[in-house]
Amino acid sequence: MTRDSSHRPAPAQTWNAALYDRSHSFVYKAAADMLELLNPQPGEQIIDLGCGTGHLTAMIADRGARVLGLDQSAEMIAAARKQFPKLAFELADATSFTVPEPQDAIFSNAVLHWVHPPGAAVEAISRALRPGGRFVTEFGGKGCMARTIAALNTALGEPDLGRRPWFFPSIAEYAPLLEEHGFEVRFATLFDRPTPLEEGKHGLRNWLTMFGEYYLARLDAAERERIFQEVEKGLHDELWREDRWVADYRRIRLVAVKL
Repeated sequence: MTRDSSHRPAPAQTWNAALYDRSHSFVYKAAADMLELLNPQPGEQIIDLGCGTGHLTAMIADRGARVLGLDQSAEMIAAARKQFPKLAFELADATSFTVPEPQDAIFSNAVLHWVHPPGAAVEAISRALRPGGRFVTEFGGKGCMARTIAALNTALGEPDLGRRPWFFPSIAEYAPLLEEHGFEVRFATLFDRPTPLEEGKHGLRNWLTMFGEYYLARLDAAERERIFQEVEKGLHDELWREDRWVADYRRIRLVAVKL
């Protein structure tokens, strides 16, 4: 039976910190090279926006910066504080956070595709930076997970109406948001990043469980299992590689400076 999703409100995304660290560590590991773009200096004040369980926050701190991790998930913040008790973490929303003094840099990985409206986050980021401060980010870009989303909609019997929890922009869509809020874009790239998922044959369903709550929240256990099996069958020829699933990620990576 086809479900009409045209007026479906999105349930609030919740986060399982233990599952995130156990089965999705690729999220922060794949972004470790972004620290070279950030180039944190000793004594700089830096925000890690959407810090999750704090692993990248700790890497920034290891460079000598004074870093504050912000996340809207209380569970993620609790896990970060437990793992890195010497670092500072606070509960905050990317669209409305404030800081007592302007920051030298704001870093954000795999977060901003969750944030609505995107312009509100850019405004908050601009407000928190000093003139000359830099914003370094990577998140899902145009076409990210397109094959997976299509397979999921097919399994659910729903048309793809473009209603989804993520914002996956092109550079042409996102750069103007930055410019409107006083940034100069210094570097921008959109690229394919096929990403091996952890836990072998369970990798795809673990990804859907972690990040697909918008689609799965209303399904009981039996319906979820049916959806998992149909999606796995539909994507096997495209995204199964030897002994694991490979997510069809596309990423947008940007460096901007506040004027």
